[in-house]
Amino acid sequence: MLISIPFNLLEVVRMEISQEIYDFLWNYFIRPMYTREGYNAYNTLLYGFLLGLGIILTYNYIIKRFKIRVDERLIYAATPMILFGSTTRALVDGKVLEPNPLILTPGIFFTASFLLLPAFIADARLKTYPKISASWGLLLSSYPLYLFISHAVRPYAYALTLLYTAIFSIPIVLYYRFKPFDRVFYIAALSHMYDLASTIVAIHYYNHYEVHWIEGMLNEHFGPFILYPWKLLILAAVYYGVKYLVPDENERRYWYFATFVLGLGPGIRDPTQLTLGA
Repeated sequence: MLISIPFNLLEVVRMEISQEIYDFLWNYFIRPMYTREGYNAYNTLLYGFLLGLGIILTYNYIIKRFKIRVDERLIYAATPMILFGSTTRALVDGKVLEPNPLILTPGIFFTASFLLLPAFIADARLKTYPKISASWGLLLSSYPLYLFISHAVRPYAYALTLLYTAIFSIPIVLYYRFKPFDRVFYIAALSHMYDLASTIVAIHYYNHYEVHWIEGMLNEHFGPFILYPWKLLILAAVYYGVKYLVPDENERRYWYFATFVLGLGPGIRDPTQLTLGA
């Protein structure tokens, strides 16, 4: 026996499901991009998955394919583009640029990667690595930097960030001097001290809040300076985890390079926002 379901009832159910999906996407993915309310469990897991996938695909299809050795030159190639992406992102929060998904987080990561990729491939094919990539990144970042300098209202915030970066970096510099470890990871660790300093200055001096999920809970219960030992713990776990789980040296250094990108990006963005008065 067939049961007949009225068409209008099916349409109502479909619309209800569509509305629930839209509300979910809006509340946990779309709205946080525009409101700076921070990360949540859902977008943290998705962005983390996409990031890991992107790192793996880039290594397999770019680094390995073009036989690129991962060392400081890769950092030189990528840093100007990170400067472009992070400064552009901060200009949105500073209300200098209009919001657009392509220059908001996480869209700015895809935009910067898309812009860097052709230059990076050209460098590899022409044996000029990292000159083309670095020059292209510097060219693109010149206009955002001009906008930043011309709209700066709180330069003291950047000075504070640099001061805390120097203080937080002392143990890492001393440890590296007396017990040298992988240089790519050493630079990555320093980039995370920059990121940490910008976060603590923003929270402690300017009443901002930690946007990341776990770090936000730590800050809420223990204050912003708890993030310093937390960051050192995470860095140690990453260093030794990758060291013992990834036998290939070039691939291991590539994961350390990815750690550098994750530190320098927000490290540049946050004090830029503060300096713009955001």
